[in-house]
Amino acid sequence: MRVKQLNFCYFLPIICLNRIKSPTSFNPPLIFMSDKKSFTYKDAGVDIDAGNKLVDNIKPLVKATHRKGVMGSLGGFGGMFDLSEINCPNPVLVSGTDGVGTKLKMAHMLGDHSTIGIDLVAMCVNDIIVLGAEPLFFLDYYACGQLDIQQTTAVISGIATGCKESGCALIGGETAEMPGMYEGDDYDLAGFVVGVVDKEKVIDGTKIQANQHIVGIASTGPHSNGYSLIRKIIENQKADINQPFDGSTLGKKLLAPTQLYVKSILELLKNGQTKVHGIAHITGGGIMENISRVIPQGLAIEIESNSWSRPAVFSWLQEHGNINNIEMLRTFNCGIGMCVIVDADQSNEVIDHFNQHDMDAWVIGKTIDHVGKDVIIK
Repeated sequence: MRVKQLNFCYFLPIICLNRIKSPTSFNPPLIFMSDKKSFTYKDAGVDIDAGNKLVDNIKPLVKATHRKGVMGSLGGFGGMFDLSEINCPNPVLVSGTDGVGTKLKMAHMLGDHSTIGIDLVAMCVNDIIVLGAEPLFFLDYYACGQLDIQQTTAVISGIATGCKESGCALIGGETAEMPGMYEGDDYDLAGFVVGVVDKEKVIDGTKIQANQHIVGIASTGPHSNGYSLIRKIIENQKADINQPFDGSTLGKKLLAPTQLYVKSILELLKNGQTKVHGIAHITGGGIMENISRVIPQGLAIEIESNSWSRPAVFSWLQEHGNINNIEMLRTFNCGIGMCVIVDADQSNEVIDHFNQHDMDAWVIGKTIDHVGKDVIIK
């Protein structure tokens, strides 16, 4: 994989890795050295050997995400994908990018980096499925002050898992080791996804009308939003994140990876029986803001706040943070990670569909004519 400043950059079509290797023979021009210390890149905080070791670690992880359409060979500078391999007569490419915010701090608090990569993939692929797009390939960017091979391998392993579960290839990425920019074992992540949808099948919300049902699909927890507030509450309450909680521990419930909705929604769209008029990914801004993003002008939404089961972790956050109901709904997903808007007579079959994918779902509201507010909470 990769370093910029040093820059371990990997592009892995089949697996396509651009690696930095020591040359077998090198005859530099004669330079007269003084008695002063001779510096290496490692002295400056960048370890080329560690970067190469990381590349070796992730090769099998990346190879496991290979899918039809990926092309290329070892050592390329860019990842390639052949759209002609995809059965899509009028292809429209859909792109998305995201991160996981300060949930990274939660991973550090628990010493567990094995699922944060799943969060990264989910935040990106869940966004583009809103338009009906099938994810094709993914790229990641990992930035740190000092490369920790074990920690970074764990993160990228999670990314590969998320890609495999979403049916997209991890086609490239970069690890930037930048001493002085990040302290200690801090790091940051960004992800980039490209998907495809047939031009005639784009879900853009234009067919949404009044009195259609909003089906909410369960989340696994806060997903990847609201963690600055979560950490503030933990700090203020001096809460023990290792305390037993809801059959696990508080920390594990808060770190639960973001639900991947791609395969279940793609299957729903391809069955040819359900007319999906709109989809909303419930991320930052919560239910209060995200559903309205897909609603046409002249319409609003009415949400029944007691219509779904809210995971216990949200009740804990509300109680210990003394957060009012509206603030909860505009900060957290509150147990609803994705919403699908369908005709009222199809909502039950949509719920059954997600139940078959081991996901709880409920009719949480409906679309209505606009009466002065974009969102009405009941």
